[in-house]
Amino acid sequence: RSYALDLPLGSHTIPLNPDADLSPRGIAELIIDALVALDLTDVTLVGNDTGGALCQFVIDTDDTRIGRLVLTNCDAFDVFPPAPFDMIVKVGRKPWRLRAMAVSLRPRPLRHSALGYGGLVAKPLDPALTSRWATPSRVDAGVRQDTARFLSSVKPAELLDVSTRLGEFGKPVRIVWGAADKFFKVEFARRLRAAFGDNAELVEVPGGRTFIPLDEPARVADEIDAMSRAH
Repeated sequence: RSYALDLPLGSHTIPLNPDADLSPRGIAELIIDALVALDLTDVTLVGNDTGGALCQFVIDTDDTRIGRLVLTNCDAFDVFPPAPFDMIVKVGRKPWRLRAMAVSLRPRPLRHSALGYGGLVAKPLDPALTSRWATPSRVDAGVRQDTARFLSSVKPAELLDVSTRLGEFGKPVRIVWGAADKFFKVEFARRLRAAFGDNAELVEVPGGRTFIPLDEPARVADEIDAMSRAH
């Protein structure tokens, strides 16, 4: 079975309680809570982009229910996020600025341009999908509040600290990386693989970019499946 969690990162449709911990570590604990609630063990945890950083926080917090880890193009070390998205994070720490950004993404041409999501993929995007990404932050003040709280808690130094302990994970890791990514270069993926040690392997996918699960969904699914069966 495959579970895709609706995390409070700006495209969620149900705001969380005002006292919820929406720091990266707090969201990692929400992921762990979901695994407990679903009574899942020996999980293959998969993360892309910001989700990859959250996966690193998960295994640093409690890897009891994690059997193996698959990371695609994602934040790591003190790149959380890469330029120029670090400026978007700073701007998005105010809910009213988030709404302005979300409104600007309402027209499809802008959403799919290099200023929107277009630079993150090698293949054409689905307009309905990108609309679902951008709409909640535009129409729901609670969603904007959640997102601003998360962005205000993003600190590259904390992810860098986590990276010093990745080698302690000790379970199989597969890094599936789009080699044409403009923001997370292949050299970055090689550094990440080395941080995990001998239990990690790197699979480079030619032509893929940041959202490699959209560019090469079958390839990513095959790598996850092969990883799960092999271990």
